[in-house]
Amino acid sequence: MKIQSPSNQAFNQIDRTSNKLAQQLASGKKVNSAADDAAALQIIDRLTSQQDGFGQAIRNAYDGISYAQTADSALSGVNDAVSRIRELSIQSGNGALTDTDRQALQEEVSQLQSQITDTFKNTTFGGAKLFTGNAVSFQVGPDANTTQTAKLNDDNLAAGILSVDISTQAGAQAAIDSADSVSEALNSQRAQIGAFENTLGSTIRGLGNQAENIAASQSRIQDTDYAKTIAEQTANDILSQASIALRGQANQNASSVLGLL
Repeated sequence: MKIQSPSNQAFNQIDRTSNKLAQQLASGKKVNSAADDAAALQIIDRLTSQQDGFGQAIRNAYDGISYAQTADSALSGVNDAVSRIRELSIQSGNGALTDTDRQALQEEVSQLQSQITDTFKNTTFGGAKLFTGNAVSFQVGPDANTTQTAKLNDDNLAAGILSVDISTQAGAQAAIDSADSVSEALNSQRAQIGAFENTLGSTIRGLGNQAENIAASQSRIQDTDYAKTIAEQTANDILSQASIALRGQANQNASSVLGLL
C-alpha cells in the first residue's frame, strides 16, 4: 500500500474542500448529500415533506372555495328566479287582471320553475353534482382528520315554489307566502356557504404562515451562505496555491539532491 506524503495528503484535502465549496456555490445548497451532513439531510427531507403537505392542503382549500363559490352562484340565480315569481304573484293578485292575463303570468312562472329545477339538477363541480344533500369534506391540513366540511341541501330547498300556480288570485296569494319561505331558506343556505368560504380563507392564511416558517427553517439548514462560502473558497484557494508552490519547491530540492548523487 502506497502511503501519501504529508504534502500530498494536505493537497488532496484542500482539493476536496475546493470541490465541496464549488458544489455549494453552484447548487445554492450547503447540504447536497448525506456525506455533507447526514443529520441535517434527514431534517431537510422532513421539512420538505411538511412543506409539500402544506402546499397540497392550501390547494385543497382553494378547491373548497371554488366549490362554495359555484354553489353560491347557483343559489343566487335561484333566488333571483324566486324573487321574480314573487313579483309576478303580486301582479297576479291585482283584481284588474283577467283570467287570460293571469294565465300568461303563470306561463312565465312555469318557465322560472323549470329554470330552478335545472339549476339544482345540473349544477356540478369537478363532475359531481352539488345539491345532493350529502356532506363534502376537504382535507385542509397536512395531518390526518384536518378537514372542513360543507353540506348543501338538495332540490327540496326550493320545493315550496315549484308547485305554485298564480293563474288565480288565491293561488297568487299562496305563492307570495311560498316565495318568502323559499327565499329565507335560500339565504340561510347562502349564509352557511359564506361562512364555509370565510373559514377556508382563514385556514389558507394560517397554512401559508406555517409553510413560510418551515421554509425559513429549511433555508437556514440547507441553503448556501454565499458570503461565508465565498470567503472560505478564497481562503482555500490561497492554501491551494501555497500548497502547489511548496510541492514545486520540494520537487526542485529533490532534483538537486539527485543531481548531487
